[in-house]
Amino acid sequence: MPEVNRSAPPPVGGWTRFVTARPRLALLAALVITALAVFAGSGVADRMGSGGWQAPDAESTYATEVLAREFPASQPNLLLLVDSGSAGVDDPAVTAEAARLTERLKAEPGISGVGSYWETASPALRSEDGEEAIIAARIGGDEKTAGETLDRLAPAFAGERGPVTVSLGGPVAVQHEMQTIIQEDLLRAELIALPVTLVLLVMVFGSAVAAMLPLAVGIVAILGTNAVLRGLTEFTDVSVFAMNLTTALGLGLAIDYALFIVRRFREELAVGADTRTAVGTTLRTAGRTVLFSALTVAVSLSAMLVFPQYFLRSFAYAGIAVVLLAAAAALILLPAALVLLGPRINALDLRRVLRRRRKAAAGADAAGAAAGGPGAGPVAGTDASPGRGWAWLGALVMRRAPVFAIVTTVGLLLLGLPFLGVKFGTADDRQLPASAESRVVQEHIRDGFPGSPGGGLEVLAEGQGSPADHAALKGRIEQLPGVLRVDGPVADGPVAYYSVLPKGEAVGEQAQQLVRDLRALPSASSLDTSVTGTAAVLVDSKDAIADRLPWALAIIVVVTLLLVFLLTGSVLIPLQAVVLNALSLTAMFGAVVWVFQDGNLSGLLAFTSTGDIETTLPVLMFCVAFGLSMDYGVFLISRIKEEYDRTGDHEHSVTFGLRHTGGLITAAAVILAVVMVAIGTSRVTNTKMLGLGIALAVLMDAMVVRSLLVPAVMKLMGRSTWWAPAPLRAFHRRFGLSEGEAAPAVTPAAPPDPEPTAEAEEIAGARRDVGEPARR
Repeated sequence: MPEVNRSAPPPVGGWTRFVTARPRLALLAALVITALAVFAGSGVADRMGSGGWQAPDAESTYATEVLAREFPASQPNLLLLVDSGSAGVDDPAVTAEAARLTERLKAEPGISGVGSYWETASPALRSEDGEEAIIAARIGGDEKTAGETLDRLAPAFAGERGPVTVSLGGPVAVQHEMQTIIQEDLLRAELIALPVTLVLLVMVFGSAVAAMLPLAVGIVAILGTNAVLRGLTEFTDVSVFAMNLTTALGLGLAIDYALFIVRRFREELAVGADTRTAVGTTLRTAGRTVLFSALTVAVSLSAMLVFPQYFLRSFAYAGIAVVLLAAAAALILLPAALVLLGPRINALDLRRVLRRRRKAAAGADAAGAAAGGPGAGPVAGTDASPGRGWAWLGALVMRRAPVFAIVTTVGLLLLGLPFLGVKFGTADDRQLPASAESRVVQEHIRDGFPGSPGGGLEVLAEGQGSPADHAALKGRIEQLPGVLRVDGPVADGPVAYYSVLPKGEAVGEQAQQLVRDLRALPSASSLDTSVTGTAAVLVDSKDAIADRLPWALAIIVVVTLLLVFLLTGSVLIPLQAVVLNALSLTAMFGAVVWVFQDGNLSGLLAFTSTGDIETTLPVLMFCVAFGLSMDYGVFLISRIKEEYDRTGDHEHSVTFGLRHTGGLITAAAVILAVVMVAIGTSRVTNTKMLGLGIALAVLMDAMVVRSLLVPAVMKLMGRSTWWAPAPLRAFHRRFGLSEGEAAPAVTPAAPPDPEPTAEAEEIAGARRDVGEPARR
């Protein structure tokens, strides 16, 4: 079998020498650092929050903080649902027990603003059937402190208490239970994803030794990121939801990068390179691609830093850390391991038996052909290398490029149509599974109590206003459309507030419009007003995202264009990459609305549809999915560019690139999708939406956009794909990086092993099927 040897292999570069000079020492240092990361990152989830959807500089946030400080009873975050059964809440024994519970709660440290139906006789605190009533209180402190207080209170108050049964609810209980469930679900997802991923890697590589390397890189990235997040919790709020992204991207991207590097290393070995030369070539080619890919993904995730909500910023912290650590492990630790392994990277090849059977079948067919018997000739596909199908697909797509481009584009746009009907809302207790205690309490309150508990608005009035000023303000509020009732003012010196109950849904369009009307009200010159409440938080969150979204998109687009230009030297390829990546996300956004907003498949996926999508989720999903799409795009484009630099043949380069990366990208996408689906088994709806949505996005990108749309568009653009004006070409020659090297000389060489590897067979097959055009 002819093989390619570099007649004058380039000398080992400084970076290669650095990462491979002391491979055992490098791996030992990595082991020590990983062990320290395990220690440093322990307990990180317990220090994280489960909120972060509010903008800290919003009017609603300010008003909430003032009310919680000045009027704790107006902002209860702990609700004790007291169920009296058939006796009724006004039964003397029930009343006595409720009074005892209320007094005990008032005496607990960290508790303020305690009130109950039995003290106030408020009809809003008594169920319509008269069997349940509420004791409300406020737990002070941050989310961690509040969670610890709740853990202390639960054994003393929840459960059977004489004639009543007490259940704990309210925002604190919902957030705390959500945090606990996410930690449990994340552990289950890891237990599902790791063995399945290992099996898939063995199927991709054949070699059990090669399959273990990407998994090891992923584990190092995850543990390192946990340590980084643990450090960040000392300085800022971090959302517990970010743990899911750490696991998904840690495994997914580390496997992507390791797949690409190990695959290229095995190719170099297959064509006769020695171990260190193969590592050097791999780092100069696939290593550069990994670096560019990591930068593009990190840029997409860093765009979330422009948003004020710590929920989104947390994903940027976790994402940037895990991407950089995955790339560092792939570019530093993995080469050291490859130097030590050398050709043993192909050890424990579990596909060897299958290849021998295929060769035996091919030999029998050849013997039959020589004998001239009936049916003589090779069976179709027996001489095919593993990438032959991708070469055939690339050729087919380019022969019918207009058809594939139009049909694929129209299909993706149709899949995205449901997103035109998206409605944005806030996360509530219905994120939790139906059996969660805090959700059960909230549903009892929502369905069985009068009015709209928890859905009211509060108008904070500050200043030295006279009673007449306050009365006038109340009158103006009552005249607004959408107002059902106004209570108050409740005053304490220069601070007062009004409780406003809106008509209709607590966070519906009518309630949101009421927030805007309240803020537009003219008030007395001596009073400064601000509005808070569930609908106000939603309005402020939507406004904050709308204000910062153009900046986030600009960061993603501009930096992506620059990085892809530096990689390719083309002006049109970066534009094509941005447009096609965005197009690949349409199916994800359409599915999110059709499934999670409209409730289709809710029974199968075990979630409750609220009729809207939490405001920050589409932004998060866009940044993550766009970055992953660029990850795959860089892998494909870099290999096409390398072959185009070598041959100058545009169509051959596209086919060659698809052949050599199509299977790799698809395998990486399937593995990442498995990890994301494991995350999507979470019992928390937002986590389920994130996992399943991104799984769909990466599969659509790898199997539709990279396999069909990109080759079709590159065929239609022709050689103009590589165009750039002269000044930019000069800039790229000076500052750009490319995966390509000088064209190798083709010389006969003895194979290094008695039995060719799968990579050697693939390279030989590629040259038979695609051809080796002369260098231009």
